[in-house]
Amino acid sequence: MTITSGNLTTTHTRLHGLDHLRALAITFVFIYHYGHVFPSPEWITGISKFGWTGVDLFFVLSGYLISSQLFAIIAKGKNISFKTFFIKRFFRIIPAYLLVVAIYFCFPASRERSAPAPLWKYLSFTQNIGLDLRTQGTFSHAWSLCIEEQFYLLLPLTLIALVYAKAIKKGIALLVTLFVLGMAARWYIYDNVVLARFNEENSWINWYKWIYYPTYGRLDGLLTGVGIGALFQFRPMIKEKLTGYGNLLLAGSLVVLTVAYFLCINEDSFNASVFGFPLVSIGYGFLLMGAISPNCFLYRFKSGITSRLAVLSYAVYLTHKIIIHLIQGQSDKLNIAKNGVWMFLICTIACVAAAYCMNFLIEKPFLKWRDKILNTRLQESTANK
Repeated sequence: MTITSGNLTTTHTRLHGLDHLRALAITFVFIYHYGHVFPSPEWITGISKFGWTGVDLFFVLSGYLISSQLFAIIAKGKNISFKTFFIKRFFRIIPAYLLVVAIYFCFPASRERSAPAPLWKYLSFTQNIGLDLRTQGTFSHAWSLCIEEQFYLLLPLTLIALVYAKAIKKGIALLVTLFVLGMAARWYIYDNVVLARFNEENSWINWYKWIYYPTYGRLDGLLTGVGIGALFQFRPMIKEKLTGYGNLLLAGSLVVLTVAYFLCINEDSFNASVFGFPLVSIGYGFLLMGAISPNCFLYRFKSGITSRLAVLSYAVYLTHKIIIHLIQGQSDKLNIAKNGVWMFLICTIACVAAAYCMNFLIEKPFLKWRDKILNTRLQESTANK
């Protein structure tokens, strides 16, 4: 997210294309949740149909950005410092996340649904495992953060092990294997678990519980991002050729995503579950490659709006359900219909304002603290050489 990826900058210039993609991803997620979780105008429900894939775009971005940082270290012949990596991720993710968890548990009125999962699941980032919307619907969107945190733990450890075993070149085989295994797992579980309970009341919840939320079912986007990161780092000639066709890559992504849209019209169908998820991720992979290509218009186009929205995307993701729920709860006092356009506009502005406050009061101070710690570690390391 990604939802939680770090700076979207290179050494010299800001990657505006990635800003646009991050802004697109959070817009998709916001519209989807507004249209499917809360009372909303009919047109919101209509245009939000494909909005669930915003998380997949976040996953592709996360896989690419985080793996690129680690691959750059490996390419220089240096060792990955898990401690440094952990410090970066901790200060970027945990403070704002814990604040939102505290709000949900200390102030029940903030809950958009009946109850949250047990607290230990949020603290251990395992809330996505066995998540049942009937009994644990509050802050359900934390499932994607859980997968990202699990990814942030396993990726550096896996790369450290591959480097130690001098088997880094076998990483591509591992990526392909995991990608295929994800499809196979969804295929098996759909046939043997989801269909077996198809006639149960609220059977769609079983699809979310066993297909949509579990880590094994949602690695497509992260693996796609890691694959692009590896390709661009270790195959510079291929990167140069691909990024010479930025707008063509963008057009290709639109074709793939259009096919994915029609394949996933019923997102809980067999075809969507097995083939739609990877197709969405591949489509966003093409979009990512286009966005970081210097000759693509997304790369060259600068926008203060998308840049700011990209910065606020993590805070928006964390808090938007709380804000919408609280504001819609005042609809009678405001004399505004919950499913009206004015309510949608008020909620949208309030969500951005709340995200700005969180970014200013929580995210920025902790990121400054992180930088001080990292600078101190760097100075100590330099002095000891």
